Amino acid sequence: MAKEKNKKITIKDVAREAGVSISTVSNALNNVNVLNPDTKEKVLEVARRLHYTPNLNGRNLKANATGVLGLFLGAIRGPYYGELSDSIYRACQESGYELEIFLSSEPSHIIANILGHRVDGAIILNSAIKEEQAEILKNQGIPTVYIDRILIGEKSSSVVFDSRKGGQEAARFLLELGHKKFMYMQGAEDNYDNAERREGFFEVLRKAGIVVSDDYILRGDFERKASYDSVTEFLDSGKELPDAIFASNDLSAVGVVEALRDGGVRVPEQVSVIGCDDIEMTRLVTPSITTIRTFFEKQGSIAVDQLIRMIKGEQGKLITLNGRIIPRDSTTAKD
Repeated sequence: MAKEKNKKITIKDVAREAGVSISTVSNALNNVNVLNPDTKEKVLEVARRLHYTPNLNGRNLKANATGVLGLFLGAIRGPYYGELSDSIYRACQESGYELEIFLSSEPSHIIANILGHRVDGAIILNSAIKEEQAEILKNQGIPTVYIDRILIGEKSSSVVFDSRKGGQEAARFLLELGHKKFMYMQGAEDNYDNAERREGFFEVLRKAGIVVSDDYILRGDFERKASYDSVTEFLDSGKELPDAIFASNDLSAVGVVEALRDGGVRVPEQVSVIGCDDIEMTRLVTPSITTIRTFFEKQGSIAVDQLIRMIKGEQGKLITLNGRIIPRDSTTAKD
């Protein structure tokens, strides 16, 4: 079906193109669980291709408000997601909204839930939402707050931690302790915070005349076990130990410390370790872990506040949070 220029796509157009009834299209878009999965997916694909959005075709958003905000996550593993979700939930309660959490790695399902008017606005921490889906939300004026990237528009805001600055501060802190040989435990490859922390960290080291070779950039995926396994494999290789390791998040830092300990390496006497986020676990392990406090609880409450402001008609904007180093027992000056 060729879409005519400036022609507004209707639910009838979607039904005709998909070869189904209007009620079937409505059920698919509103996630009513009465359809064959293949039929539902076909309808969603046609609606996406035709750029059809049901809740914008002459409907009054205020009159059809659900009183529910949506948090769209791609993962829930680890304390970071739990603590962030809890802060968002508490902020919703204080503002008179309900919170519905959606866990999915399928972009079409995420978009269908948002455009199907199940929520009044969306908070997104999900790498499955790529440029194409973000553009759809932007074009349709869906109030959206991103906490994992910078996307600003009339109805889109970002509430992010200045991860590049955090990486820079980690490098400066370790350099001031006299360390000269470094390792970086990187997070998820397509993650905004990982990329920014890595670039900030390496930028300061380069200015100090220090280059980190690929052998000293390990993959931790923001996970405790993956980081543990990467460090264990490195120790088994017999390569020279680094003076210090910057882990892209605290869960990775815990895995790093555990792997070093189990491999007979003393922390911080032989290797200093610093993480990022300041989750509760960093204060409970031995040694307690030096970290960068990112104030992610505050990030959650600000995201809710900004989303509600956009729902009420305010313009989207960028809000950037700065962190600070929390020195603990996993770092020490180099002899």
